[in-house]
Amino acid sequence: MNLAGSLGPIIATLVAASYSWRSTLSFSGLICIGVSVFCLLLIKNEPSDVGLKNIEPGPKKGKKGAQSADETTLREFLLSPYLWLLCAGYLVVFGVKTCCTDWGQLFLIQDKGQSALIGSSYMSALEVGGLVGSIAAGLLSDRAVAKVGLRNYGNPRHGLLLTMMAGMVVSLFLFRVTVTPGSPKVWILILGAVFGFSSYGPIALFGVIANESAPSNFCGTSHAIVALSANIGGFLAGLPFSSVAKHYGWDTAFWAAEMTCLAVTILFFLLRNIQTKMGRLPKKSD
Repeated sequence: MNLAGSLGPIIATLVAASYSWRSTLSFSGLICIGVSVFCLLLIKNEPSDVGLKNIEPGPKKGKKGAQSADETTLREFLLSPYLWLLCAGYLVVFGVKTCCTDWGQLFLIQDKGQSALIGSSYMSALEVGGLVGSIAAGLLSDRAVAKVGLRNYGNPRHGLLLTMMAGMVVSLFLFRVTVTPGSPKVWILILGAVFGFSSYGPIALFGVIANESAPSNFCGTSHAIVALSANIGGFLAGLPFSSVAKHYGWDTAFWAAEMTCLAVTILFFLLRNIQTKMGRLPKKSD
């Protein structure tokens, strides 16, 4: 995803310079159709479709409908404060990231006096930084978990998560304040890469944390709820954000995104040691 996002804007801009935007979009659509047909022919539904044995689920032990004394109910799961803290963090992080990916190019062109090529290059740098950030977030946070282990209160991944969220705030502030029509192009690309590194890292971590903090019978539900919050953040980065930019200017709109990200980062820092194990704690850990 990051690789396609980094190459796509540059390729689309170069093709559009030689042809029309209509031809560029048609070319992109034909590629999507071709890849879809390719996937349709190669991807199979079940192992038996290619002559392999299907994996059958093992039989459940105990009486039908019986529930363990330590098994979390849906009500207990939904009342976990940590679930909604993750939702708030993911909503804002994904929303602010979407603001920059959707509107950052226009901000550079209309408000900062940069060319369309610089705007596309900024988007590519952001995605390259995101590629590195996603991998780094996984590797470094896994090392932290392997070192101290998971706990019922706090999470070893929080340190890296908070550092990257703070990096989002700082890079967004520098992007809004320091970029001018005469700014070095390299500086703009560095800011894009740093923001991509700092935003895609938390995006990767929120899903992992939502899974490992949820009880086994609600892992998928936990990830789905947190991902839904991210989708809401992406929605808010559309019409509401563009309306603020229309009435108050791009600088004010990005300042609002920056302050929102700062507020959630501070909130997450203050609540970093709350109970991170969602639902009912086992009696031996209570």
